[in-house]
Amino acid sequence: MTTPPRTTPHATEAVTAAADRLDRARRTGVPCAPVRDLLPPGDLDAAYAVQALLTGRGLAGGRRITGWKIGLTSPAVQRQLGVTTPDFGALLDDTAVPDGAELPWGEVLQPKAEAEVALVLEHDLGHERHTVADVIRATAFALPAVEIVGSRVRDWDITAVDTVADNASSGAYVLGTRPVLLRDLDLRTAGMVLERGGEPVSTGAGVACLGNPLHAAVWLADTLVRLGRPLRAGDTVLTGALGPMAEVAPGDVLEARIDGLGSVRAAFGPATPEGDAR
Repeated sequence: MTTPPRTTPHATEAVTAAADRLDRARRTGVPCAPVRDLLPPGDLDAAYAVQALLTGRGLAGGRRITGWKIGLTSPAVQRQLGVTTPDFGALLDDTAVPDGAELPWGEVLQPKAEAEVALVLEHDLGHERHTVADVIRATAFALPAVEIVGSRVRDWDITAVDTVADNASSGAYVLGTRPVLLRDLDLRTAGMVLERGGEPVSTGAGVACLGNPLHAAVWLADTLVRLGRPLRAGDTVLTGALGPMAEVAPGDVLEARIDGLGSVRAAFGPATPEGDAR
C-alpha cells in the first residue's frame, strides 16, 4: 500500500488557521467552510499537522486518547477523494458512548453512522512491519461498533485534506459489550446489517474493509510506528466501515449486527433549538 504522509506537526500560520476554523466549528456547533483553501493544495502532511494540533489541544484540556479510527478503507471512497491509502484519526475518551445510551442531538455535527469491527489490544504493536498474525496475537478481543462520523465542514463539502485535518471526520463511537476472541471469527466473510426500526439502512461484510478488517489494522500499526506513536495495549481500533454510511435524524435508534460479534445500538436524542443547526 502507498505510504501515508509524515505527520510531524509544524505549526505554520496556515496549519494554525485551519485548526482554529475547525475548533471554532466544534465549539459553536456551526459548521465551517472547508479548510483546504487555507492549506497547500493536496498537502496531506499539512492536514495531519492540523489534526495533531487539534488533538494536542484536546489533550491539554484534559481529554485522553483511547485508541484510533481508520477511515477511507473503501476503494470507492478512495477514488472519490483522490487517494490510494486509508487515513486515521484519534479516538478520545469523551467521544465514547455506552451501548444504547442516548447521544444528545447536536453533540456531533452533521452525523452519519457506520457499522465496524473494533479490536481491543492486549499487547503493543511496535514492529517496523507487522503481519496479520502479529495483530491477531496482540488483540485481546473484538467488539461490534457503530462509529458516528461527523464533519465540522459545512454540508460535508470535503476532500481528503479536509477530512484528515478534521480528525478523519471522527465524531463519537459506540462499542458492544460482549467480547469475542478472534479465533472464533472469520472477519473477512462476516456479514453486517445496520437497521433503523427494523429496516436495513446499510449492509456489507468484512471484505469491504480493505479485504479484511485485520488488513486495515496492519496498515494502522505500521503507520503509527513510522510516526513514533505505536499502538499500545488497551487501545481500541475502529478498523473501518463494513458498508455505506447511513443518514441519521433526531430520535433515531440504529442497531448494527455483525455475524459472530452480536449487536450494538446507537441512539440519538431529540432535536433541540440549540442543536437544530447541527
